This record gives sequence, C-alpha cells and structure tokens, in this order.
Amino acid sequence: MDEGREMYEMQFPAPDVGPKNGGLTMVVALQGYADAGLAVAGSAGHLIDALDHRPLVNFNNDELVDYRSRRPAVTMVGDAVADSAELELSLQVVRDNAGKPFLLLSGPEPDLRWDAFSQAVADLVERFDVRRTVSLYSAPMTVPHTRPLGIIAHGNDREMLAGHRTWGQRVTVPGAASLRIELELNRRGRTTCGFTAQVPHYVAASDYPLAALRLLEAVADAGDLEFPLTALERESDKVAELLVEQARESEEVAGIVRMLEHQHDEEERRRSTLESNPLVRADGSMPSADELGAEFERFLATQIAAPERDDEPTSGSPAEPVVSDDSVAPDDSGESPEDARGHDDATDPAGGQDSRDAEADETGEADGDERGGRPPRRPWFRF
Repeated sequence: MDEGREMYEMQFPAPDVGPKNGGLTMVVALQGYADAGLAVAGSAGHLIDALDHRPLVNFNNDELVDYRSRRPAVTMVGDAVADSAELELSLQVVRDNAGKPFLLLSGPEPDLRWDAFSQAVADLVERFDVRRTVSLYSAPMTVPHTRPLGIIAHGNDREMLAGHRTWGQRVTVPGAASLRIELELNRRGRTTCGFTAQVPHYVAASDYPLAALRLLEAVADAGDLEFPLTALERESDKVAELLVEQARESEEVAGIVRMLEHQHDEEERRRSTLESNPLVRADGSMPSADELGAEFERFLATQIAAPERDDEPTSGSPAEPVVSDDSVAPDDSGESPEDARGHDDATDPAGGQDSRDAEADETGEADGDERGGRPPRRPWFRF
C-alpha cells in the first residue's frame, strides 16, 4: 500500500468551527464495535437528524475500509445495477440547540491503518484546538431493563470522572479504533473520556433508544451542550412498554427479569458497601495485611519521634521567674525555694510539669520519686 496516499480531504470552503479558544468538544461515535442496542449509531444519527451540521473532513474509504467485512447494499432496478449505498466516515461541525459548535466523528470503524488513522484524528484535534474528546460505547450486560440504565465512564479527566461510575479496576477489552484514538490523544496530553452504556443483553441485538438517550445526556453534561432529546425519550418509552408487555405474557421472560433484578440489587448493595469503606482504593482494591501493618508502623513512628520539649518556655506557656538560690532564703515555714515552687506547680499543670521535666533531666531524678507523686509521663496514642 502506498503510504503517501491521502487519508482524508478537507472540505473547501471549510465551515466555521467557532473561535479557537479551547472550548471545542469532539464526539467520537464509530459504528461496528461495542454498539449494543445500536446506541452508538443511534446517538450519531440522532445528532445529525436533529441538529444543523456541515461536513469538515471526509476520510478515504479505500484507505481504511475492507468492503468484504461490511459489504454495502446494492440496489438493482430491472436488469441493471442502479445504486450502491455509500459508507461515509467523516468529521462534521454540528451546532447544538444554543448554536454552540462541536465536532462529530462518525461512520464505520476503520478496518485498516488504525495507527495512521488515530494519528490523523489527533492532528485534527490539535489543529482545531479541541478541549475534550468524548468517545461513545455500548456493551451488553446482565442487567434488567427494569432498573436505571447505567453509564460507565473512563478517561484521563479526573474532574469529569468524579461525577460518574467508573470501571474501578484493571480491565482488558478488545481493541477498537476509538480506543486507539484515546490512547494517541492521551500520549499527546489531550483530555479524553469515554462513556459506555450498560444495555440489557437480551435487547443488545435490537434498537434500544434508551441507551442512546443516556449516552447523549452524558455527552451534553461533559461538553456543556444542549441536545434535543424529546424524540429519543418518546421512543424509549415505547420500547419500555413493549418489554413490559412481553414479560407479562411470558412467565419464562418474567422469571429471567426477576433473577436479573435480584442479581442487580445484590451487586448494588455490595458496591455501596465497598464505596463506604475508607480502606477501599479508587480502583476498588483493598490494602493487604502487610500494607496495613507498614502504614500502622509509620503512624506509630511519627508519634514516638515527636520533638522533646526544650527547657525554655514555649510560646503560650507561662514563663517561670528566674530566682537566685543565693538571694532567697527559706521562709518562716522552713521550706526551701524548690519546695515552695513544688507547691506552686501543683496548681499549674502546664508550667509546673514543664519545669519538673527540666529538673529531672538535669538531676537524673524523677519528680515522682522525689516527692512521692505520680511517675513521669509516657507517650500515649488514640486510635
């Protein structure tokens, strides 16, 4: 293959993509991978059908698509071939309800040259100063349709991830062109994130508009965009009614749904327990016994190694008057200055204890032994 061939061509004249102020969002919705319930294709199709859009970049299908893996439909009229469906992989400028522009990369997932394709897309991201790239996915999961459809987020934008449920652990999934784009952008220091809709596995092969609706809601929140979603909401309600009717007519289907509900609720309770545990890390793992022991030892070391008090009074503690033993004689009671100071200390726990500690250091004798009082203080810990 000639590496010098053009992978894409820019539209001329190019449509307006707005000012380069770092506020542009790009949505990646490539068909062919992780598209349970046709949520990814449905999301892209809804945006194109409902919003104003202009082509910006057209990719060369001959460079990227293996037609044997996705044969386009051919129409025959009479005895002659009349038409063939065109596969369109393109980058378009779309404007939301408020007229705010964003980019939409949609069409069939490339079969070939993923490295060159991801680098080309990353170059376009830098050229148009895209602030955040959002990729859409949809996976079949053992979840019931009677529970809220979940969205799992991933990416390098910690602020965005904070508002969504994440995978929470190390996972390995089959590669995809969209994931390759995320990897390339991450290497270049660009902000990326992805949303995966959790589609009930028994509707994964059919159109499930609720998944597209939830994906677009997540995109709108991440990119501060306004989408017209009323049509998707109506379609979602219709599909939900059909599923309820099917479960009502078949006890076998109803039994499967009840089993999935029980499994889903148990998993939610387990996850809630883990999330409320302060020992659980961000990735869902817990420290080992050795790690806990090492951390406990470090804590004790910081407490035992606390700096000793100096002889001089510290800020905020009463200063002890300097008295010369030669200039002060015992009073009528026969007490020495040291004994008198000992009585004064009994009424001043802070200053008296400091002075006794200092004297014990100088004489090598403990106050408790000298006056029959309490023994010297020892370190203590609160857990």
